[in-house]
Amino acid sequence: MGKLATKPQDRARTRAHIQAGDRKVFIKTFGCQMNVYDSERMSEALSSEGYQETTVVDDADLVILNTCHIREKAAEKVYSDLGRIRQVKELRKSNGKRTIVTVAGCVAQAEGTEIVRRAPVVDLVVGPQSYHRLPKLLGAISAGARNLVETEFPDEEKFQYLPDRKDTVPLTTPKIVSAFLTIQEGCDKFCSFCVVPYTRGAEYSRPVADIAAELERLVARGVREVTLLGQNVNAYHGQDENGQPCSLAGLLRHLGKLPGIERLRYTTSHTNDMTEELIAVHRDEAKVMPYLHLPFQAGSDRILEAMNRKHTRKDYVHCVEKLRRACPDMALSTDIIVGFPGETQDDFEQTMSLVEEIVFAQAYSFKYSPRPGTPAASLPDQVPDDVKSQRLLRLQKVLSAQQLAFNRSCVGRVLPVLFERSGRRPGHIVGRSPYLQLVNVAAPETLLGGIYGVEIQDAGGNSLNGVMVDHA
Repeated sequence: MGKLATKPQDRARTRAHIQAGDRKVFIKTFGCQMNVYDSERMSEALSSEGYQETTVVDDADLVILNTCHIREKAAEKVYSDLGRIRQVKELRKSNGKRTIVTVAGCVAQAEGTEIVRRAPVVDLVVGPQSYHRLPKLLGAISAGARNLVETEFPDEEKFQYLPDRKDTVPLTTPKIVSAFLTIQEGCDKFCSFCVVPYTRGAEYSRPVADIAAELERLVARGVREVTLLGQNVNAYHGQDENGQPCSLAGLLRHLGKLPGIERLRYTTSHTNDMTEELIAVHRDEAKVMPYLHLPFQAGSDRILEAMNRKHTRKDYVHCVEKLRRACPDMALSTDIIVGFPGETQDDFEQTMSLVEEIVFAQAYSFKYSPRPGTPAASLPDQVPDDVKSQRLLRLQKVLSAQQLAFNRSCVGRVLPVLFERSGRRPGHIVGRSPYLQLVNVAAPETLLGGIYGVEIQDAGGNSLNGVMVDHA
């Protein structure tokens, strides 16, 4: 949400847009969409405590680093930021101002007391299942407590303790037309490389009624598209109004009936939970976008078994075939890890051949890096870093070519685009296609928040350019 360094003109602009409040909070968000959602909810919970959000760390009475533990060297990046924040805290103290420093999220959950040991500047460490307790914990710090660590998995369900979103948004907040909504947390799959079961806990699904109520509040704020979030989102099994478990397919059908919402997305999915019912939703529900993030991680069955993915290459291919039969214009993105312990050149070639067989509209690829406490971290035959780098470079070259080819295949088509914000060039606005591509158009800002047909005229690797065809 924020950056640690800002230009003087940015600071002046920020101050002009922040409502006067007793205290200010700076939040920096690392990692996944779920962390973006969590940061929004933390900001909302703190609003009722008199905190106004700022993008200038020097102005902040409360600094929160909402961390992610998935990527390589994630914890070290946090400690690097804490070193700079320590300087800010000392300078503010010399001017008679107090700064409370908080580390939240998955690094907080994984590192716990180690954080306050290595970085005494930190006043509070709070895990992703406990951030609803922030006001109470901050009150304890204000009363004199130091180096608090809250990383237990609490008995209470945090969503019940967070404020209604409609009650905490200032009238000056810019209109947001696309939002995230967490419906499921945790994971029971225990992939051998992944920390999520240890930092987010067991799978938990929110009740249908609670999700629908939050979506209705978002719609009242102008949201027209929502992405449903979960570490294993298609394993969703929340209770419906009759107290019975509801599948993700059932939830999507229910939410699709709510007035005002025009687009539904969900991420991240597991192959084993792509049921026939869920695949059918992509065929039958117009509001469910024809774009799916479906990680496969590796193309070799031997490596998939070592990863404890619980599916085979054939399972993945069969799932994609069913999706494309049900929804012929389905576009796919994926996650891929190269250099998993024991990966041979032949294993890597199988990953390459699977990429060429499926063809992706977008993909996220990474070198394997050990996460402390996960089974894969202690596996023998760790792949040398230079080998991982070479393989990743080759893979990303193919993936980039596939993404560009997919974008170019849209040239000449008319796509419905939901416009979200002003463009970088004067007189331009930017939106998203059904396939999540950025689309740039010369058009007035009065069209923001609307869905309009755009004829695509040009395509690059990361965005499309087009002209309006159906607005007044």
